[in-house]
Amino acid sequence: MKSLLDQLVAHRSGALLLLAIAAFLEAYGDSCFQSALYRSSGMSRTLAFVSGAVSLAAYGLVVNAPRWEFGKLLGVYVVLFFLLAQIVARVKFGQTPTLPIMIGGALIVAGGIIISVSGQ
Repeated sequence: MKSLLDQLVAHRSGALLLLAIAAFLEAYGDSCFQSALYRSSGMSRTLAFVSGAVSLAAYGLVVNAPRWEFGKLLGVYVVLFFLLAQIVARVKFGQTPTLPIMIGGALIVAGGIIISVSGQ
């Protein structure tokens, strides 16, 4: 599996796909913990905690298993995490982004573009 991930990150599209998967796993895992803490009880709370732990562990593997310079990709990752977190919040919790969130998100996207274009 590790060699497959290394092959994926060798190409820009593969690295982008892996970053998107990692961002989804992190946002979804966080949402599971939020559900467990504030929106469930009993067995559903336990299931939400377990789902969150599994999702965050998978995130850790996806981010750390391949040999890539994650710091260089951090700008893109932050943008993907923000966008996917907003999608998860909308789908799972019915939360619509407010104007300040959209303005802040535009700044996050602009920052990610600056980091990616500069190549630093």
